[in-house]
Amino acid sequence: MIVLAPTGIAAINAGGVTIHSFFQVPFRSLCARKLIQRRWQGNLPFFVTGKRKINIIRSIDLLVIDEISMVRADLLDSVDAVLRRFRDRNKPFGGVQLLMIGDLQQLAPVVKDDEWQMLRKYYDTPYFFSSQALKQTEYCTIELKKVYRQNDGTFLELLNRIRENRCDGQVL
Repeated sequence: MIVLAPTGIAAINAGGVTIHSFFQVPFRSLCARKLIQRRWQGNLPFFVTGKRKINIIRSIDLLVIDEISMVRADLLDSVDAVLRRFRDRNKPFGGVQLLMIGDLQQLAPVVKDDEWQMLRKYYDTPYFFSSQALKQTEYCTIELKKVYRQNDGTFLELLNRIRENRCDGQVL
């Protein structure tokens, strides 16, 4: 099992590393069409190098991604490209099981206007669920109903009202 997250703080809190660090992907926008072409050619010059890392990738049974709401579609497709490169080319994410955790009503992925102009040709939204690889999978969504991090009922109600866009001056 490998635990990843989109930011350093989230990775530390989850007991893992960042997606960019583990898969050695660049911070710039990644064009899905180019990724697909390079994936099939086995030519991913800016991705994973080193036998140790490749062996780790080949041994993954479960890939956990925390704070999934912050993961852009092109980043998730780059994860797919690397996993297919070193595992099963014919299966989304190389056949690795994914567990994606996060509250989609929290932080959105960061995408600059110029990046979105390029990405919008390939994606409906910048969110992870618009990933071309994820669209090739059958997945289930599980909604957790109980809050474990907070015990104060009044505070929870305030948070939920903000989260659900039911916020007024008194809540603020």
